[in-house]
Amino acid sequence: MADAKTILIGKSETKYEELTLRLANRHGLVTGATGTGKTVTLQKLAEGFSANGVPVFTADIKGDLSGAAAMGNALPPFVNRAKEIGVEYKAEQYPVVFWDLFGEQGHPIRATVAEMGPLLLARLMELNETQEGVLNILFRYADEHGLLLLDLKDLRALLAELGNNKELQAELQSTYGNVSPASVGAIQRQLLVLENQGGSNFFGEPALELADFMKHDEEGRGHINILAADKLMKSPRLYATFLLWMLSELFEQLPEVGDPEKPKLVFFFDEAHLLFDNAPAALIDAIEQVVRLIRSKGVGVYFVTQNPLDVPDKVGAQLGNRVQHALRAFTPREQKAVKAAAETFRPNPKFRTSEVITNLGVGEALVSVLEGKGAPSMVERTLIAPPGGRVGPITPQERAALMRESPFRSKYTETVDRESAFEMLAAKAEEAAKAAQGGGGLLGNVLGGLFGGSAPAPTGRGRGTARPQQSMAEKIATSAARSVATSVGRQIGTAIVRGVLGSLLGGRR
Repeated sequence: MADAKTILIGKSETKYEELTLRLANRHGLVTGATGTGKTVTLQKLAEGFSANGVPVFTADIKGDLSGAAAMGNALPPFVNRAKEIGVEYKAEQYPVVFWDLFGEQGHPIRATVAEMGPLLLARLMELNETQEGVLNILFRYADEHGLLLLDLKDLRALLAELGNNKELQAELQSTYGNVSPASVGAIQRQLLVLENQGGSNFFGEPALELADFMKHDEEGRGHINILAADKLMKSPRLYATFLLWMLSELFEQLPEVGDPEKPKLVFFFDEAHLLFDNAPAALIDAIEQVVRLIRSKGVGVYFVTQNPLDVPDKVGAQLGNRVQHALRAFTPREQKAVKAAAETFRPNPKFRTSEVITNLGVGEALVSVLEGKGAPSMVERTLIAPPGGRVGPITPQERAALMRESPFRSKYTETVDRESAFEMLAAKAEEAAKAAQGGGGLLGNVLGGLFGGSAPAPTGRGRGTARPQQSMAEKIATSAARSVATSVGRQIGTAIVRGVLGSLLGGRR
């Protein structure tokens, strides 16, 4: 049975199947068709890690995993399964922290645009190679000129500066290569799509400190960090890119620890196929490298998906601990998946693995874990042990109560909007506009638009006197003023001056 160095998974015909904590950072894979028990297995593993002082991060696609935060119910199916396995069912309640990129069902999670970087941001916006190159140039320009890229409005402001300033385009082209307005425009359109998908909620400050995912309660149990992903799944690329960003940040920030007695953090990547769908070869190589090397940082990564073929071979080769629930084999692809899954296990002479996979009942799985010096154990048909926490979602009232008591409530609730590229470029535009208009500036344009005033007429209206051509800075200022004036019919005037205008001039709400 499980002790302080192992996690009980279930029982096979002859022995208990346990995951050795010392080898748990060698990663794992949990697969199976819908309704076969993957979520319950994931909850059992998460609870086992928590009980042994290992923090966990996992996405909650359907809300079911939230039950780990509530005391379990001694329902007959769970009590009977425990007896069948030969253990006593014990109801438990685990330390759970809820997170949500949209800030609705958990604490907001944010990252800055600079932290995300051009590579992941290009994937998030589905940019082609040329557009990704332009994005890289944009990031380099921002770094060299001290323009902080914190949220999406910073990126939009810098794109506007680059797209309309031919002198800047020429300067960058001479140093880094061609920057065409067409590529800039394509990035701007994809940025709009990202904003419409809720990306604005993710980018900004205060940025997440990954150390907050690695906390413990008073009893020494690791926090189970649950990301509410039901709404996030409507933006699958945002979901996958966010989790990949998290892995990359963990890899960069954590020190080398070799093979510790137990992981520092275990990361469950549910719906793993979203990470690999249509991913270019270069990205697959990067993921394989991160998964291979992050083990030495003390982080275990467990992919959860329906079909073992969802995970590329070069990544799957790194996953030593495996739990395979039932698969269907009606179509050629399903039959191929069954064969592929069977070939990943160390054979058991008592049965044919490919046949058993299609005949497993709910709550049954084929299990093979690393043992001894890291060699995989012989595959065994296993009854999965029941979780101690509640199986099924908690109520909204229970979730709200837990969030009120969370130690991170005050840290991440309020958004911080410090001076960054947007404010710096707006201030630059205002100064140029003031110089060009004799002191009227951006404020005069905005107030004139709001209250019906007009800018002073240019002098010298005689024949042959052309209207002075606006500079790029004046165009930005005029555009901003026009946008504010247009919004009068939709908002109260004072709110516009305090909010929109305050932001443009570097003020704070």
